[in-house]
Amino acid sequence: MVAITEFQKIGIGLMGFSLFFLLFGVLLYFDSVLLAFGNILFLSGLTFIIGFRRTALFFFQRHKFRGSFFFLGGVSLVLCRWPIIGILVESYGFVLLFRSFFPMALGFVLSAVNIPFLNAFVSSSSSMV
Repeated sequence: MVAITEFQKIGIGLMGFSLFFLLFGVLLYFDSVLLAFGNILFLSGLTFIIGFRRTALFFFQRHKFRGSFFFLGGVSLVLCRWPIIGILVESYGFVLLFRSFFPMALGFVLSAVNIPFLNAFVSSSSSMV
């Protein structure tokens, strides 16, 4: 079993608060202050969970440069009080950064929750026949 350090527990809490602020920032018609606070909490939570060096290595890998550019550019646009454009740019960067993670997460969710409709849909779409 993997031991979770105190810094990682703090990081998980920061990530939870960041999701809360991002959700309410979007629900309250793209309130730039809530979105900016959510972005800052997300980046600090990620840093607490995986460490400063691994966070920097994650964002500045050569093959993830475009995703990092759009994600951090979107964060800076939100901080400059352009929330709608910033969230769109940030979302595009998020998809580029984590696109290799999405199939693994979907497989985990489908294995954890046995939903026949989704299993039939995913298994039929992955077939090459």
